[in-house]
Amino acid sequence: MEHFLQLLIFGVQLGVIYALIAMGYTMVYGIIRLINFAHGDLVMIGAFTAYFAARVPGVGFVPALLAAMLLPAVLSVLIERLAYRPLRGRPRLSVLITAIGVSIFLENLPRVIPFIGPNYRSFPKLIEFREFPLYGSAIVNSIQITNVIASALLLSVMVGIVRFTKSGRAMRAVSFNKDAAALMGIDVDRTISITFFIGAALAGAGGVLYSLTYPMIDILMGVWLGTKAFVAAVLGGIGSLPGAVLGGLLMGIVEVFATALYSELGYGAGFIVLILVLLFRPEGLMGKPTIEKV
Repeated sequence: MEHFLQLLIFGVQLGVIYALIAMGYTMVYGIIRLINFAHGDLVMIGAFTAYFAARVPGVGFVPALLAAMLLPAVLSVLIERLAYRPLRGRPRLSVLITAIGVSIFLENLPRVIPFIGPNYRSFPKLIEFREFPLYGSAIVNSIQITNVIASALLLSVMVGIVRFTKSGRAMRAVSFNKDAAALMGIDVDRTISITFFIGAALAGAGGVLYSLTYPMIDILMGVWLGTKAFVAAVLGGIGSLPGAVLGGLLMGIVEVFATALYSELGYGAGFIVLILVLLFRPEGLMGKPTIEKV
């Protein structure tokens, strides 16, 4: 029981990070039906932003986290404006290829920046590490508590924005019918930019929390983190905000328990679960079936 509880703590800690990143995928897909492959690289940019911010004297966890959310968010809006918006209305394959190109660009740009480069870096200790007994030999540490609390707060704020603000109502309207929303006076371009901003901010925060947990960062960390978060979004039902949270938690828990059973199984366990879910429920756990008109 104690071993199970300890693994569950590790799984939830990892799952909330996947949920943060998956939320960005599902928000962008829900509003413009785009799989933003550059989203994972914004996780890496957030981690490096916090890394350099933490080197400034007097900068602690909260300022570093805010900086790591702001830079990817602004960059994401620029990417949407310069790379995706001109292709709106074009075949989806064109936008998809552009997203892959943007992702490759973001992965390789830091290689040529002298103060970043391709090498691994040790992430600073922004949180004092402390352990607290929980049950028997099971313990929870300060980083795990920080991850869960920060993720819960950020996700709550995001859900509050979507449900209770004017911009959130505009997002839901554009997601339902973009053309009808424009006829009703909603600024569609502005709404899409806000969606990219919020999604990328969550990705940057996810990069910081992941780096606190596994304090080694590099320029390719967003590739596999983004892939796992995308799987989590699809698992929960891409386009569904609760589904992104559920998928992220399931992905983290399954990965940790599978790793405990056999170390080589952990990375692929989530993909196995995804395949099984899509075989019996193609729209994901909380997604809604869609009917395609022909």
